[in-house]
Amino acid sequence: MKLNEIKDNEGATKSRKRIGRGIGSGTGKTGGRGVKGQKARSGVAVNGFEGGQMPIYRRLPKRGFNNIFASEFAEVSLGRLQAAVDAGKLDAKKTVDAEALKAAGVIRRMKDGVRVLSDGELKAKLSIEVAGASKAAVEKIEKAGGSIKLLSAEAAE
Repeated sequence: MKLNEIKDNEGATKSRKRIGRGIGSGTGKTGGRGVKGQKARSGVAVNGFEGGQMPIYRRLPKRGFNNIFASEFAEVSLGRLQAAVDAGKLDAKKTVDAEALKAAGVIRRMKDGVRVLSDGELKAKLSIEVAGASKAAVEKIEKAGGSIKLLSAEAAE
């Protein structure tokens, strides 16, 4: 087989409909646009327009806000930490912090710090230094014989 012989399987692609090409094609004359009116013309963008009635996005009240001071953490589950230790990516004897997690490929970017969540089981004895952790995660880490040090939010930034 050569590169110029490669083609899709039979029926994998559908040829496009050629509209506005005569009465015999079935999509001639108006070309599937109906008869007259604004939407039969070119250059129409009537998204959200309700014929002069007050549109729904203006009838409904505004709600909520976006907190610009909120911290966004990179979240890591205990199961993910255990998997990284088992795979030999994380050294259980060293301190596990944001840099170590990034180097191991557990997190992609640090954001405002790392937060440990309690999903999964932790068997390894880890000493962890992160910006935050759920109560359940702290309990599981201490139950496994490890320790966790929570950095203040200012230090995590």
